[in-house]
Amino acid sequence: MQHQSNPFQQNKPFMQTTPATPVSKNHSAHELLDTHALLSGIVNTLNEFLLFEQYIQDPELKNILQRQRQFITDQYNIMVESVKTGQEPSRPTGTYQMQISNEVQYGLTPSQPATPGQDLSRLDDKCISGLMMTCMKNLAGMMTTAASECTNPVVRRVLQDSIPNWLEMAYELFLYQNHKGFYQVPQFTDRDMQILQTAFAPVAGMQQNGNMIQ
Repeated sequence: MQHQSNPFQQNKPFMQTTPATPVSKNHSAHELLDTHALLSGIVNTLNEFLLFEQYIQDPELKNILQRQRQFITDQYNIMVESVKTGQEPSRPTGTYQMQISNEVQYGLTPSQPATPGQDLSRLDDKCISGLMMTCMKNLAGMMTTAASECTNPVVRRVLQDSIPNWLEMAYELFLYQNHKGFYQVPQFTDRDMQILQTAFAPVAGMQQNGNMIQ
């Protein structure tokens, strides 16, 4: 299933800085430290993907890795440009497109307990896809933290528009793991699910879709 266009990535115009501060210097120390850590994390992830590729057995997982690595490299270049210049990058932030069904398989089946690997023979597709997903989740968190405290409006917009892409790549890897039986998804009973779904109610009197909630 193809991912739909994200409303946060419609190439919005970047905010302008005040003439008093040159745009290339409109960075706080905190922002630069956060973006430095983020870009280092992306470099490490790209290096890890190169290492992972030689151990992958499943062509589907190898395809995911290659597509994600290409997309991440392009996004990395955009971020480096925006941090270095403080100005609108030469091309807009793109939108990552999944190539996997988003249907989730529910239920638990017995399996062997997980243990840390002791040699490279344990570095199988289950392990690699899990490591890849962890990379994406960690980078999404770092990006969210950095974007929330940026002083340069261009860098903030680049990071903010990039967050959905990292979440999408993490979700693609979750779906891959789920479809292969590596990531099992339990559910509550119908009764317990109903109790939790109806545990909250909307605020009365608020307008919703043109109608008042009674």
